[in-house]
Amino acid sequence: MSKVMQKVVEEDEAYMRLDRWFKVYCPDLGFGKLQKLLRSGQVRVNGSRVKSSSRLESGQIVRIPPLDTRTITKKNHMTTTKSHRDFDILRDMLLFKDKKVFVFNKPSGLAVQGGSGIQRSIDSMLESLCDKYGNKPRLVHRLDRDTSGTLLVARTRGAAVSLNRSFREGDTQKNYWALIQGMPLQKEGHISTYLSKEKTVDGDRMRVAKNGDCGAYYSISRYRIIDSRSRNVSWVELSPITGRTHQLRVHMAYLGHPIIGDKKYFNSSQWQYPFGIPNRLHLHARRILIPHPDPQVRVIDVTAPLPPHMIQSWNVLSFDKTDSVFDKVKS
Repeated sequence: MSKVMQKVVEEDEAYMRLDRWFKVYCPDLGFGKLQKLLRSGQVRVNGSRVKSSSRLESGQIVRIPPLDTRTITKKNHMTTTKSHRDFDILRDMLLFKDKKVFVFNKPSGLAVQGGSGIQRSIDSMLESLCDKYGNKPRLVHRLDRDTSGTLLVARTRGAAVSLNRSFREGDTQKNYWALIQGMPLQKEGHISTYLSKEKTVDGDRMRVAKNGDCGAYYSISRYRIIDSRSRNVSWVELSPITGRTHQLRVHMAYLGHPIIGDKKYFNSSQWQYPFGIPNRLHLHARRILIPHPDPQVRVIDVTAPLPPHMIQSWNVLSFDKTDSVFDKVKS
């Protein structure tokens, strides 16, 4: 770059540190070089000297002097075959999108984040949806690997801040559908326990704990029976009030009615699966309602159709299909 540039700070870059902003726009500019430019006054914000730790505000103008680095631009879309494949997969999962958010219908078996032994995750696939400036969409909540359904993703930094605040302050309503063993005595109710994480030979799992136990957190869920078959299995709606790891799965097992196909909290060796019901986790994030990052839009309200293995079970059990269970995915 051979001339001075004036770059306007974008809305979703508000509160970003100046050094991190330069890392995005000038990835070849080292921290030491940036410090020299700041000390000499060659880098300015709205005409004033600033520090590398200064927080930017939307609409401010950053003066960028001539640099011996590649042209100032955020990274472009990945162009590999893998990126195109990930883009197509995410497109087929898409339930809703606008300028601020995506909502996907995550399939059972696909991890949200990477980890040991995980080849592909939603988080890694989001690289294929970078905007023209190279901004990658941001996860704002999680689903277990074998849980399917609505997964909310922020498209901008500002949207992520707003949505995370809504989750943190309990302004979000999440409804799940599940198939459970047996039928609770009460058709609806609350389950409240303390939960803590423990190490086992099969990996981490949650256990019901006592108030005051090390690492124990209070948790509460709601359940409602929608339909049942001969008291052998029941279709329930579940709503987590708090958001602990494996909360709904542990709570239903604690109630004595574990979720069908749950390999961590359901001992299926002592239970006979009804004919035609797959031995897979029957837990689906059916619907999410959350305030939209844009106050003028008010609310995000998205419903996800059931995954194939749960559709099969619903057919086997002849559950009522009039509740738009098999609505087509929105395009």
